[in-house]
Amino acid sequence: MTAPILWPVGLDEIEELLPLFLGYRVFYKREPLPEESRAYLRARFEGGDYVGFLARIDGKAVGFAILSRTYSSGVMRPIWLLNDIFVEPSCRKAGVGAALMRRVDDFGRENGAARLDLFTAQDNKTAQSVYA
Repeated sequence: MTAPILWPVGLDEIEELLPLFLGYRVFYKREPLPEESRAYLRARFEGGDYVGFLARIDGKAVGFAILSRTYSSGVMRPIWLLNDIFVEPSCRKAGVGAALMRRVDDFGRENGAARLDLFTAQDNKTAQSVYA
């Protein structure tokens, strides 16, 4: 398997992101809700609430990371929250998650983040090992 190529997510990538996002919802035992999910993603990216990266292998989208911004009044700089990261099951253990995490880290540094926070389910040990 070739190395993933990372690409910023914008409105033009919503349709490519959507199947992965639906897989992410199912992974966390949520209904996929395709139309609602499409509208949700479009609204978040249009409104500037989200910044994201799409991982592609051989031209196919296989993973994503989405960050949302909040702020620290103490240091008067942004804090980026990584709450949504997902890799297609067939591409796990191929370096996709690690590549996305490096890109998220680089993004935070490039954009003067006070810190990056991340959240995942307490029982998601696989994701926690990638985050570490």
